Amino acid sequence: MSDQDPMPKEYRLTTAEIQYHLPGQPHLIQTFVWKEYDMAPRFPELHRFLKVWSNTLDGAVHSVRVTHLDRMRPDSHRHGPNRATLH
Repeated sequence: MSDQDPMPKEYRLTTAEIQYHLPGQPHLIQTFVWKEYDMAPRFPELHRFLKVWSNTLDGAVHSVRVTHLDRMRPDSHRHGPNRATLH
């Protein structure tokens, strides 16, 4: 999705945790977090990203976990307590 294109209403903030086999060490699994606006449940942007991944990178994808956020409403946001700890 281009920065100049207006975002359709169906697009929501989507996060994908991609676990992949480390190139050269296939018994090790690495994690990559992808975050973008995408359209559930088909996730065309994520599929486009994973296609580029499989065509250009050596690390084979092990698994993908996807979450998405519905459009925020003013009444859905709550402030937590302000608290800071030093040392």
